[in-house]
Amino acid sequence: MNLAGELQQGCEQLGIALNLKAQHTLLDFVVLLDKWNKVYNLTAVRDQRQMVSNHLLDSLAVIPYLWPGRWLDVGCGAGLPGLVLAVVQPDWQFVLLDSNSKKTSFVQQVIIELGLLNIVVYCSRIEAWQNTERFDGIISRAFSGLGEFIEKTRHLLNEQGRWVAMKGMVEQELKSVPQGCRVERVIPLRVPGLSAARSLVIGTCKGNGIT
Repeated sequence: MNLAGELQQGCEQLGIALNLKAQHTLLDFVVLLDKWNKVYNLTAVRDQRQMVSNHLLDSLAVIPYLWPGRWLDVGCGAGLPGLVLAVVQPDWQFVLLDSNSKKTSFVQQVIIELGLLNIVVYCSRIEAWQNTERFDGIISRAFSGLGEFIEKTRHLLNEQGRWVAMKGMVEQELKSVPQGCRVERVIPLRVPGLSAARSLVIGTCKGNGIT
């Protein structure tokens, strides 16, 4: 099965309908990721087919549980999940943040080459990021432990905003949720092509947006 077939089949298993434009854009992203990865070591995944399952489908699996608005992806790496989500949800706005300049340079190049208009990327550590915006959702796939992620980003949520953490086995990390914050849902995910456990943790904090 070719890459397009892998993506289509995976989306069907996830119950996600992608239009042809989004499918083509995501596959173009995989080609660019594979090309840049040979020089800049952006991801440990070296095979394009594995990139479809480990990166595209893993990112797409969270779509049914998210909501429209302004999103911040902290520790976006090579654009995961924020860039993938932005392709599928062109009416949502995404800010992608990472401290690795090679990775943010790659993301910026992808934004240009694929003509993505709903993404802005910054190279900075979250602690040093000078920002006055507040977000409807803050998501992380590989930034840090759950408690640290929440503590370092909670001031960037708007009043009704929620944080979303993409995790594997998460039971132990739930104990690290900071005081004043709570977990609303822990959602088990089944990602086509992945055998490892995946879960999505969604929660809120009191006093969102107040530093």
